[in-house]
Amino acid sequence: MELFRIGFLRFTIIDLFDIIVVYFVFFKLYQIMRGTRAAQMFAGLLLIILASLLVQFLNMEGMSFLINSISAVWVIAFVIIFQPELRRILVYIGQSRIIRMLFKVEENRAINAVAETAAELADRHYGGLIVMQKDFGLKGIIETGVKLQSEISPELIVSIFSPRSPLHDGAVIIGNDLIQAAKCILPLTQNPTIDLSMGTRHRAALGITEESDAIAIVVSEETGKISMAFQGEFVHRNLETESLKKRLTEIYESNRVQVRKNRPDEEA
Repeated sequence: MELFRIGFLRFTIIDLFDIIVVYFVFFKLYQIMRGTRAAQMFAGLLLIILASLLVQFLNMEGMSFLINSISAVWVIAFVIIFQPELRRILVYIGQSRIIRMLFKVEENRAINAVAETAAELADRHYGGLIVMQKDFGLKGIIETGVKLQSEISPELIVSIFSPRSPLHDGAVIIGNDLIQAAKCILPLTQNPTIDLSMGTRHRAALGITEESDAIAIVVSEETGKISMAFQGEFVHRNLETESLKKRLTEIYESNRVQVRKNRPDEEA
């Protein structure tokens, strides 16, 4: 469908859609690369591309021949120069909610890793506080700690909560199958009816689950017991590894069922 015409050029809905998609792609690239050295290199690459278009438009045969001669290696050079950024872009795409829904990415890896970590912390009597993010964003909480953006690993989380580690105070935030941050400060519960014998970690676990839909797993430094808080209360105490896996899986499965039930209402 033609929208308008400029001289002999026709502007259609497809052209409009094409421009919007290109704008969206470059905007997302700018967001991912903003504040890095790659942003400067990306700007330089865009200038080279624009220059090549200009010399072709002006019919500068010498410059056109030179640019065409090196264009064959541009793709390889682009991959080599922007390898870290391309990895970040692919991770960003893979972690998007749409992709995760289409391919039904499960939280099993994160659940298994958290359960193994809790068991190891309990055996060593290391105090630990792990928060598993769900639908509610925890950006404000993540910004209070040290950003990691690393793969989930029981060995890494245990080392974080080692008493000699500078990151052992505070909470570890897990979201999008990554360890988002460590040493995060959580809000303490203000519930006057809680057990006064609870320590700071347990109060913080209740506090974050009161203000979000996150799940908090606490390992007591004194007793080595594992507890899980959800929706502002401790739903399970004295958990074993397998029972912790089972409870976490039940919560995530019930969340998926609820999402499926709500979707027709939202569309209506």
